[in-house]
Amino acid sequence: MISLIGMGSGCPESLTAQGLAALQSAGLILGAKRLLEHLPAGCTDNCKAVYKPEEILACLAAQPDTDTAVLYSGDTGFYSGAAKLLPLLRVMGYSVRVLPGLSSVQLLAAAVGRPWQDWKLVSAHGRACDPVAEILAHPQVFFLTGGGDTPASLCAKLTAAGLGAAHALVGENLGTPAEAIRFGLARELAEQTFAPLSVLLIEREALPSRRTPGLPDNAFIRGAVPMTKQEVRAAALAKLAVTPTDTLWDVGAGTGSVSVELALAAPAGQVYAVECDPEACALIQQNREKFAAYNLTLIEGKAPDALDALPAPDAVFIGGTKGNMDAVIDAVLHKNPVARLCITAIALETLSAAVAALTAHGLSAEVTQIAVNRTKTAGSLHLLMANNPVFLITGART
Repeated sequence: MISLIGMGSGCPESLTAQGLAALQSAGLILGAKRLLEHLPAGCTDNCKAVYKPEEILACLAAQPDTDTAVLYSGDTGFYSGAAKLLPLLRVMGYSVRVLPGLSSVQLLAAAVGRPWQDWKLVSAHGRACDPVAEILAHPQVFFLTGGGDTPASLCAKLTAAGLGAAHALVGENLGTPAEAIRFGLARELAEQTFAPLSVLLIEREALPSRRTPGLPDNAFIRGAVPMTKQEVRAAALAKLAVTPTDTLWDVGAGTGSVSVELALAAPAGQVYAVECDPEACALIQQNREKFAAYNLTLIEGKAPDALDALPAPDAVFIGGTKGNMDAVIDAVLHKNPVARLCITAIALETLSAAVAALTAHGLSAEVTQIAVNRTKTAGSLHLLMANNPVFLITGART
C-alpha cells in the first residue's frame, strides 16, 4: 500500500490521526528533507529524501513489497505534488490511498480567526501569477508564495499598479513554534522581508460598479482633449470582441475613455494606452484612478516606436496615429498577425488611409459609419443635434 500523506505544517502535531497511523506502520518513508526531519516517534529509519515523481517511482521499484508513506507539506489536494504522482501510481497498478492534511490556507484562517470560504485561492509558487488581475476580479485573494514571487514582490506589483492601499497580511511558518502574522497595507509589506515559508492574503475595498460597455461621456475626466463618444466606444468594443483575459492596445488613447472601457471588459487581461500628448497622458492617469482600472498601463510615446516593447496584442483600437497609419498597422501585425483591429476615423482621408493600409497588409477592410444625434432643449422644444459621423474600420484575414 502506498499512502500519500499531507503533513500540514510539517510538524508531527499537525498530522491527522489517520496520517500518523499510516506513517508509523510504513516500512519506507519518502519526502522532502524538511519533512523527514520532523517525523513523529515510532517511525521507521528507512527514509529517503526524495520528492520528484521519477525519484519516488525508483524508490518504490527498489522496494516493491514495502508499505510506503510519501509525505507532502500542507494538504495533498491543494497545489500538492501528489497531483502529479497519483495518476502515475495508478497507471502502474499500485494500491494507493490519499490522506489529507491541514493546508496553509486553513492554518492562516485559524491563526487570524477568520472564515476562508470566500477567499480566492491562488498559487504563485512556481507558476505564472498576475496579482493585479486576481485582486481586480476577487475582493479577497490568498496567495501561496515561493521562488521569485514572495509576499513582498506580490505586494510591490500591486503597489505599482495603484493597489498599494489594499489590506494585506502575511503568515510565516504557520503551525510551527516560529509562526508569525504581519498586518499592513500592500505598500508597507512590499518593503519588508519574510520567511521562505510564507503565505499572503490581500483584501481590497469595493471597486466602482462595472457596467456594460458605453459609459456616459460625462463620467470621464476630459479637459480639452478629444474623446471617443459613448456610442462609438460601445460599438468599438463590440467590433473588438474583447474577452476577459485579452492583452489590448489603445493607440492614440486621448483621454483614455476607450482604454478604461477595455480594462473593465478584460479584468484578467492587460491594457496598454499609448499616447504622446502630455495633457492627454495626465487625463489617462486620472481616469484610470477614477475607474480603478488598475490593469491599464500608460505608455507615454508616439506610435509606432512606442509599440516596440509591448507584448503581443489580442486586439487593438486605433484612435489616432499622427499620420503613421501604415507603420502602426505593420507594428501590430508584426506582433500578432491575427490581432483584431478596429480603427476610428472622422476625416475621409483617414478612412482612405486605414482601408489602404489594411488592404496592403492582406486584410479585408469592413467599414461601418455611426451617425449619432442627441436631443437638445430649446425652450419647450427638443431638437436633434448631430455629432460628426464616425467611421469604424475593422480588418480581417481574407
